[in-house]
Amino acid sequence: MDQPIKVAVDARGVAYVTIDHARKLNALSTPVMQALVEAMAQVSARDDLRAVVLAGAGGKAFIGGADVNEMAGLEPGSARRFITQVHRTCRAMADCPVPVVARIEGHVIGAGLEVAAACDLRIASTDAHFSMPEVKLGLPSVVEAALLPRLIGSGRARWLVLTGESIDAARALAWGLVEEVVARDALDAAVEKLVATLARNGPQALRIQKRLCRLWDDEPLDRAIDASIDAFAEAWQGEEPARLLGGFVEERARRKR
Repeated sequence: MDQPIKVAVDARGVAYVTIDHARKLNALSTPVMQALVEAMAQVSARDDLRAVVLAGAGGKAFIGGADVNEMAGLEPGSARRFITQVHRTCRAMADCPVPVVARIEGHVIGAGLEVAAACDLRIASTDAHFSMPEVKLGLPSVVEAALLPRLIGSGRARWLVLTGESIDAARALAWGLVEEVVARDALDAAVEKLVATLARNGPQALRIQKRLCRLWDDEPLDRAIDASIDAFAEAWQGEEPARLLGGFVEERARRKR
């Protein structure tokens, strides 16, 4: 297999991470997952990183699920190792210190939907379709499928994992599974508009906010609020709030003159 993950980082500190295994619909085999985790670790270690865009090559699939050929040969021990690697792959998106944007087109199946759910924001093309078909293959949907009730509610999550049926992009948007749906030829522009907005924000604040978003998902409300107070005070240890707030106040005063 050629290098299955392509990485490019632009001058703003936006990393474009692409699963380049289109012949297999960017399916997640163990080598692909290991390469993706390594790529995410490398970009996450960059001090200048502002955002990550995760995409699948070829136009037919964001991620077409886990590699069924590899799964067909699993037994209990190797099945545990394989699904643990799926979890690690999803966790690499959550552990990234900056926002991860899923650029979605085509099929988003099973483990691919779990990876998308682990990203912070999702923009899809109108031709995208989303499914969790594991029950049709005699398996439960697991690991980051547990994120789905938080994104779309318990009933809708159960519909996906119990029926195994797919939904189109319009329904995914209505359910809250994605944040925006655009025509395929407008997808790159929509993603670029979003990452440009992220890249203009305070870099320290963006990292603190990403960390808080994860904590809000994981902790009880009282703990989340207490941690938010700590994070607000932490932000003032650097120069970013004074600089950006000062600029905002000066600009507002200038406009009033």
